Amino acid sequence: MDAAGNHKRLQALARAAVGVLLLGAAAAVMLPFRGEMARALPAVVFVVPIAVAGLVAGRAVAIATAAAAAGTFNALFIPPYATFGIHGPEDIVAFVVFGFVAIVVGTLVSREGERRQVAEQRASDLETLNAELQAVEQERQRLAEEANKAAILERLDEQRSALLRSVSHDLRTPLGGISAIVSDLLSGTAYDEATRAELLGLVASETERLDRLVANLLSMSRVEAGALKPDCKPFAIDEVVTATVRRLGRLFAGRRVQLELPSQLPLVRGDYVQLEQVITNLLENAARHAPPSSTVRVGGRDVGSHVEVWIDDEGSGVRPFERERIFQPFRVGDGSSSTGMGLAICKAIVDAHGGTISVDNAPYGGARFSFRVPKA
Repeated sequence: MDAAGNHKRLQALARAAVGVLLLGAAAAVMLPFRGEMARALPAVVFVVPIAVAGLVAGRAVAIATAAAAAGTFNALFIPPYATFGIHGPEDIVAFVVFGFVAIVVGTLVSREGERRQVAEQRASDLETLNAELQAVEQERQRLAEEANKAAILERLDEQRSALLRSVSHDLRTPLGGISAIVSDLLSGTAYDEATRAELLGLVASETERLDRLVANLLSMSRVEAGALKPDCKPFAIDEVVTATVRRLGRLFAGRRVQLELPSQLPLVRGDYVQLEQVITNLLENAARHAPPSSTVRVGGRDVGSHVEVWIDDEGSGVRPFERERIFQPFRVGDGSSSTGMGLAICKAIVDAHGGTISVDNAPYGGARFSFRVPKA
């Protein structure tokens, strides 16, 4: 604190010395010529040091410099020289006028200097405040970004944990069934042909289920990596629908599948394998939600520049506020045992084909999932 006070005092003395030095320099320059110059010239010149002192050092220093200038003017430029005595009314008037003008000029200039310093200080304070506000805003944005990243990472972690739990369950269930059946068959247990065929059919069904799960996992990894790019070629999508329904026949045990495809459906332009996966996932979703003894309807139609495929079930349907969220990754409905990947993969594939996918109420109750892809 003492060092700072000493520094300020030294600065004040240095500024005060400026006026005195200028005053001395002006007097030294004019002194050799005082007998040849008019009496008013030194008075005018001495105003300059006073103004400078007021501008840089303030009002008190300006008045002190004005007093020093008046004394210098009287002693050196008003006869008799080297004394402070004044003889004659003209010299008295000149001295009084000079003193008055010097004080007024010093006061006015010092006020202006003070105003300038206040303005500069305010500008400096505003700049400092603005810099602090910018720093605070940048810090706020950084913290917000970090909080957002943390929330995203936490959500991803929750999704991955849910996926791992679901996938591990979905993997263990068919593997357990396959292992039990194969162990029985290898142990030599005697089964009649009908039972043996049924067991082998269960093995085939569980193997297909595992294959679909692995396919969805691979597709989800491509979706997250942005590498899901369809290899589009013309093909008949009604043939894909028919073949997929036939291949997944075991999923619909105890239910009826009704095809409502027109006789001549236009060709579509798309990736055969990817769109087959869309149909597979939608059929598996319908089989999961269709009640026993109900009917699952699968159809298609020509809609302008696109072909639409739709799948109806007679389940509990999808509530309106869930119809957009249901296509988000790892989003599952109440009581669902799915991994939450199938519908998200369907949307990603259909979007990549330039099409649309949606869910609505089915005419006979339940949900209707439909997607549209461009014609060939």
